[in-house]
Amino acid sequence: MQLKLNKIVLIYIIITTLNATVSNAQELDPALKYLIQKAVDKSHSLNINQFEAEQAKVDALLAKSALLPKLTFNGSFTRLDDDITFDSDTQNLLISTQKLLVKEAIGIPFNAPFPENIPLTDIPNLQDKNILKSSVDLNWTLFSGLEVTNAVRASEHKKTSIIYKGLADKDKIALKIIEYYDKLALVYASKKVISTSKEYLDDQEYYIKKAIENGLATPISRKKIELAQQQLNGKELEYDHNRVLIIESLHQLTGESKERLMQLAPQLDSLENSSSTSTEKRNEVKALEEAELATLFKSKMEKSSYIPKLGLKGHYEFIEDDLSLLDPKWFLGVGVSWNVFDGFQAVLKSKKSMIESQKYREQIEEAEEMIDLSIIKAKLTLESSIQNTKIVEKEIDLANATYTMVNKQYKNNLATITEVLDALTDLEKANFKLQESYFDQRRAVTELLHAKGIITSFYNQN
Repeated sequence: MQLKLNKIVLIYIIITTLNATVSNAQELDPALKYLIQKAVDKSHSLNINQFEAEQAKVDALLAKSALLPKLTFNGSFTRLDDDITFDSDTQNLLISTQKLLVKEAIGIPFNAPFPENIPLTDIPNLQDKNILKSSVDLNWTLFSGLEVTNAVRASEHKKTSIIYKGLADKDKIALKIIEYYDKLALVYASKKVISTSKEYLDDQEYYIKKAIENGLATPISRKKIELAQQQLNGKELEYDHNRVLIIESLHQLTGESKERLMQLAPQLDSLENSSSTSTEKRNEVKALEEAELATLFKSKMEKSSYIPKLGLKGHYEFIEDDLSLLDPKWFLGVGVSWNVFDGFQAVLKSKKSMIESQKYREQIEEAEEMIDLSIIKAKLTLESSIQNTKIVEKEIDLANATYTMVNKQYKNNLATITEVLDALTDLEKANFKLQESYFDQRRAVTELLHAKGIITSFYNQN
């Protein structure tokens, strides 16, 4: 029996030593990187963000297209109730004028009778009643008063702002996946501790059974062992439920099959903060800065409506037969449009956009203050988690020593089975706390990397 108990103690010491061995991981598990990429690809919010960026790109193209020439082809057929002609007095005047011109041409005095054998040209209609037209129109804005230029720049900055917002959302998704992955590792690590405790209790149950048979122990001792076993079964069930919930959450976030997720074997390795002095501007701040610039250019665009605009207009008729006597075949002209007074609409719209940019400026300053505070908080949390890990390691040493001492006393009938179980419980709690301290330390490192704006390079590293 004594050899069996010593064996159990040795098993606990080995497992504790293995758990206390921390690999200073500077790179994420490839399986974790894969899950992050899957979550990014599946994210509906990121897909919507991409569509919004495409819309902003199209807005910039639409603004640029305002300076391109516009050609419009027209075709129509119209039938009037009658031909449009000159009135009778005008027609008589035109015929008389035509006769005078003919007399002058053939040398007849103007007061002589007009020869009847000379035909006269019929007076044409102003407009025939059947009108068939086919034409092309040209409209070309040559100078928009900088309205197009400012609109394009506003759209470009809006697009950049949307892209940075998407990158910030991507970081948050990565943080969430890392957290769930570490929670899964914590569940597996905790279950190992439970399994080891169950092995001990099974051996202890066998020992108590033999002791009862030999009159060295009472049935109460066996009931205490059975109670401890049931308590471990409850803990094991709890961790199984946690595992199922975490697997389901990862399945929802990544779209990865549950069967494959169950095959994961994550481990809680310590993450060193090797980039403690490196700090980059957060994507959230970059998004706000670009949005501020977008509203500033939008304000300039609205105010530029007071600048004169220069345009070119042209028209060409393909069919001449049905044109009226007053219609030209083609024309080309250049014109100026100047909005002198519009009831202060442009001024008010510009002022509204300027106020919007001031709101973004306040948000930027607030975000920078909050980020500075989060960096300090993350540093303090990391220091605390590292210190807590050292404390827990000492607790494990103490729990191991206490368990060894109580176990020897129990073998010499100097301690009760209750004291042995209490020592075992303390050892279990210490091992649980060690895994939780590793989990907290990893959380603190990732939060610090995120606060400093370098989390993207962390999970994107090759």
